[in-house]
Amino acid sequence: MRISILGAVLALSSVVTSFPTSFHDQRVLGESDHLRLISVGEDHAEWLPESAKLELRRSGVKFMDITGYEDLGALNAERFVATAVKFPKKPEYQDEVGPVLKNLTTKNMKANLEIFTHFHNRYYKSENGAASGKWLYEMVNKTASANPHIEVSQFHHPWGQHSVIAHIPGKKSNKTVVIGAHQDSANLFLPSILSAPGADDDGSGTVTTLEAFRALIAQGFKPDNNVEFHWYSAEEGGLLGSQAVFAEYEKQHRDVIAMLQQDMTGYNAKTIANGGPDAVGVITDFVHPGLTDFIKTIITEYCDIGFTETKCGYACSDHASASKAGYPSAFVIESTFDDSNKNIHTTEDTIDKLSFEHMFQHAKLTAAFAVELSHL
Repeated sequence: MRISILGAVLALSSVVTSFPTSFHDQRVLGESDHLRLISVGEDHAEWLPESAKLELRRSGVKFMDITGYEDLGALNAERFVATAVKFPKKPEYQDEVGPVLKNLTTKNMKANLEIFTHFHNRYYKSENGAASGKWLYEMVNKTASANPHIEVSQFHHPWGQHSVIAHIPGKKSNKTVVIGAHQDSANLFLPSILSAPGADDDGSGTVTTLEAFRALIAQGFKPDNNVEFHWYSAEEGGLLGSQAVFAEYEKQHRDVIAMLQQDMTGYNAKTIANGGPDAVGVITDFVHPGLTDFIKTIITEYCDIGFTETKCGYACSDHASASKAGYPSAFVIESTFDDSNKNIHTTEDTIDKLSFEHMFQHAKLTAAFAVELSHL
């Protein structure tokens, strides 16, 4: 059953206004309340105040803030980008992938995540968010320094926390493979004020993809196609950072042949507690079916655990921006959506609840994905 976006906002607003006025004022402290165009489905968008986005997050309604990006995908709709890509039936580059996987380590992921979660929060509109984004940019630059051909840049946004892009140039084509995660975190109670360590959401995906990036560079990775690693800002604000990136790519006629999002890669405690086998959650709704099927074969070939199919709904992470732009996208998560981490968006999303061995499997998937599709 589709939740009415306006009904959800009104219901939650009635709860908020039951608090003292001072609390309600703090809820939007430092926030403008301009109208934003909010999409909660492929055919459903409404103009709502900025503050309504927080109410939607609290209610569990997934959305894209498409203000300024209403036409995202219009150019590529004429170019048939998504339907043109044919993905392999199975992995073919085991000899190249194997040495990269041997370079992966949980030690680096843990060390990086400890630093990343020490920022009070990584809210995209806050000084902490800008500072954490700067640290990430410097860390990616440091990691890339072993290869002078890799370009690391900040994709600038008006809210202060900038997306980070690492570009590994292809030897033979201008086609591009993208691997993404989001760097921001948010506490849904008071996002500008309260702590949001965001260890799992999405600190885990950030350091997982960073470790895969490091291992590829250490092995002297020289892809046929361009391979890019993206760390998006403002996912929690309605996929704002990734929409900005893919809108620019669409304008530039960039040929993105595949995009994989890693959002929440570290929590498997509920899966284990329920007696289920540890597995990578493969999202099957609002994704490219051919790319998703190929990812299943990568997990089977290169990971030490299997996969489980699951759904997460409309606009549940940054892969939705790539899809809207007309690019084939896929999304993997730590478990089934029902068994995923329920501590996210609170002060309790902390490292001690995560499994770095599980994150290691996501890192293996990421590195293998990069190598395999670099030859497509």
